[in-house]
Amino acid sequence: MAATADPKGNRTIFRRPTAETGFWSWVTTTDHKKIGIMYFVTAFTFFIIAGLQALLIRLQLAGPDGQVLNADQYNQIFTMHGVTMIFLALMPLSAGFFNFAMPLQIGARDVAFPRMNAFSFWIFLFGGIFIYSSIFLGGMPDGGWFNYAPLSTSVGPDPSGDTIAAEHVSRMLFYSIGLQIVGLGSLVSAVNFIVTILNMRAPGMTLMRMPVFTWMTLVTSFLMLFAMPIIGVALWQLMFDVRFGGNFFDPTAGGDPVLWQHMFWLFGHPEVYILILPAFGIVSEVLPVFSRKPIFGYAALVFSGIAIGFMGFGVWAHHMFAVGMGPVANAAFGLTTMFIAVPTGVKIFNWLGTIWGGRLRFPTPMLFALGLIAMFTIGGLSGVTHAIVPHNYQHTDTYYVVAHFHYVLFGGALFGLYAGIYYWFPKMTGRMLGERLGKWHFWLTLLGFNLTFAPMHIVGLQGMPRRIDSYPAGYGWEFWNLVETIGSFVIALSVLVFVVNVVLSRRRGEIAGDDPWDARTVDWMTSSPPAHYNFEEIPQVSSRDEFWHRKYAVEGDRGVRIPAGASTEQKASHGHRDDIAMPDPSYFPLVSALGLTVAGYGVFTGGWAMVAIIAGGLLVAVWGLFGWAFEPPMEHGEH
Repeated sequence: MAATADPKGNRTIFRRPTAETGFWSWVTTTDHKKIGIMYFVTAFTFFIIAGLQALLIRLQLAGPDGQVLNADQYNQIFTMHGVTMIFLALMPLSAGFFNFAMPLQIGARDVAFPRMNAFSFWIFLFGGIFIYSSIFLGGMPDGGWFNYAPLSTSVGPDPSGDTIAAEHVSRMLFYSIGLQIVGLGSLVSAVNFIVTILNMRAPGMTLMRMPVFTWMTLVTSFLMLFAMPIIGVALWQLMFDVRFGGNFFDPTAGGDPVLWQHMFWLFGHPEVYILILPAFGIVSEVLPVFSRKPIFGYAALVFSGIAIGFMGFGVWAHHMFAVGMGPVANAAFGLTTMFIAVPTGVKIFNWLGTIWGGRLRFPTPMLFALGLIAMFTIGGLSGVTHAIVPHNYQHTDTYYVVAHFHYVLFGGALFGLYAGIYYWFPKMTGRMLGERLGKWHFWLTLLGFNLTFAPMHIVGLQGMPRRIDSYPAGYGWEFWNLVETIGSFVIALSVLVFVVNVVLSRRRGEIAGDDPWDARTVDWMTSSPPAHYNFEEIPQVSSRDEFWHRKYAVEGDRGVRIPAGASTEQKASHGHRDDIAMPDPSYFPLVSALGLTVAGYGVFTGGWAMVAIIAGGLLVAVWGLFGWAFEPPMEHGEH
């Protein structure tokens, strides 16, 4: 009997992926939950790499005249520590939560553009690999994560008189092109999340019934949408300066070196809120659950997040008080820096109001949420001092600044992300993270964090410059630098405890059940882990804490449990429904991302080789995009 021709064969470039388990099911997935988990694993791998770089920095500075690294190696390490933590660890960890939790919180079966979602992950992964491939091709970027021009664009002789032009150009190209590749993934994700939130909410879920984390996802996505193009333009200009002699930032050729600072910090300060707002959203979900009461001042909390997003674009020049903008500009940006503390303070008071009078429980997610409130408040108070221009003059480019932004980004963003991992791990895996190891993780993190970064305030005010590879004895910095180094190894131990906890819990952790925390929001109404289609029936939302109201009736100011089996109880889906059509797996997002990354290497060459590599990479990317465009989104006939 002759084989029947495949009627869909002429619509695909590749044979449609069919793997439902194993390696290829992850490579070709368009499931937002799997993509979120891949973000977590990849970003945490980069986080460990950046942590190892931090240990090298602290070993170098543990005592005077450090010899662990030479000056060139130190410049590369501290630059890549910052680049990796900002662009390859903290931002993608937030994206992992956006991918996994946000569609569940709004009662959606998937994101708006599943293939675009997969593309954003692959372009992030390949962009990170692209930047780190610089290790084998001339060295890693060495100009700091902010890479100030014209130092980053100028080329001169080394002390022996030999030119370092080729090496310098290579490092700056890896920085500029690599961040453009990674930034494209962030831009694509922003569009996807905005469209998903605005168009795919469950029936009855108005904007003011959305969970706070979903609101912060929306605000963060708009920040990325408007901030990423700014740094994109600056990175293109940097690339043309170092590769083609563009002279955008060379004052001897009519360029403006301060232009780079304006463009970088127009992105860079909203970037701080891109990193911290997701953590704020996570804490706003964790605190009500473990305080057993609704979030205090929901509307104020939401609008303060929106206000932070708007005001974040108006404070960038407080990074530039020492460049000579003049007293009027300095005074104006000093005032806006003070004003932006107001909505942040509103959030802190709302969190304290949520805790006040609650029936508190203290599992690990709650501990990390409370840790964020305490540590971020310290970072915020030191940040207010940056708004005082004369004070800012004194601590610019000292370790006081390093202490401040680590209290904000480690004590704020990372504590919040840890809280989210412990909170949603049962939903991701169906198992609980171990509480004993979790508490060890929290207390070691809190101890190591304060040992490492609190003394930096002291040595900064004593005049220790940042970005120095060694210092002579006799300045009084030795003791506190040794304390900081000890603290950094305590942090490393805490990360090891966390990794062990994840590995052990994933294999034989306590079975979580569908609602282990007695949660309040829609994402906990489905099974743990959720089915591919998330919900057997899309929930009808009638209140802000929908799941809580399905479990409890209100009697005065107390919650009374509805008897098991009541008609309002959500039934989680533990089986498989073949009648629910979902987007199929696809190779094309990976192919397109790979082609764009290959094209990036062409800029390092010249002549016809440059044309061939760029054209070849773009051809692969376009091929992937055409396959993506003409591939049916799902096989309707199979359902």
